[in-house]
Amino acid sequence: MKNFTQKADLQQHLGNLKAAGAVITFVPTMGALHQGHLSLIEQAKQLGDVVVCSIFVNPTQFNDPKDLEIYPRPIQADMQKLDAAGCDILFNPEVNEMYAGNEKWHLNLGPIEGVLEGTFRPGHYQGVTQVVYKLFNIVKPDIALFGQKDYQQFLVISKMVELLNMPVKLVMCPIVRETDGLAMSSRNIHLTPGDRKHALILSKTLNKVKQNFDPEKIAELKSQAEQDIAAEPDTVLAYFEIADGETLLPASKNTGNVVALVAATVGKTRLIDNVVIK
Repeated sequence: MKNFTQKADLQQHLGNLKAAGAVITFVPTMGALHQGHLSLIEQAKQLGDVVVCSIFVNPTQFNDPKDLEIYPRPIQADMQKLDAAGCDILFNPEVNEMYAGNEKWHLNLGPIEGVLEGTFRPGHYQGVTQVVYKLFNIVKPDIALFGQKDYQQFLVISKMVELLNMPVKLVMCPIVRETDGLAMSSRNIHLTPGDRKHALILSKTLNKVKQNFDPEKIAELKSQAEQDIAAEPDTVLAYFEIADGETLLPASKNTGNVVALVAATVGKTRLIDNVVIK
């Protein structure tokens, strides 16, 4: 695996590969890699010739400076995992390589930016689109892969690609779960053993809603899900929504694509999860 920290060096290398006809696939990450990320690398290998992964903890998408400070950065372990997974190129830049001081960025993303995560983390998706736009312009991938766990993020990035007419195909890959159902996340390392048990209420509740889904009873299903999560010790629900899978506005009985999404703080750790219902 080749490792690049400078944009210019990476672009020159990728330019040569593209000139030779290589299809470039790209997996952008913030590091602290787990099996979920590695499943994206696996999928990327199947879809193209050269797999690029970026590790960059992007400061502009953190609302809370403390959250940015404690974000795990095990770069040596991450590099070993990527190498073993068959990643071809790592781009691991410093902040000053990605940002030139006082940059301004605002993209009108429409209603998708303000719902669910957007309500709790204002400005978060501006930071996400800002950095992904930069990364897409540096790597110029043919295909970029993202995990379903960040479902809203995928829709936001899709919206950005559409608005800015970027020539990249986006692929959403399924959530990878622990054997007990917990969605894999870099934040899981902050869970105590007790928190870990309580966190299972999220995937259990999502599955229960999926198994019992009835378009005529969306309000009741949502209400019951909220009660189930609220009853779990050391768990504070931010939201549980049964939504339109394209707009994330509340689903109705006539909605074609339905997804259930949840966010909760378990102990001191904020977790998100979702399940596609239909």
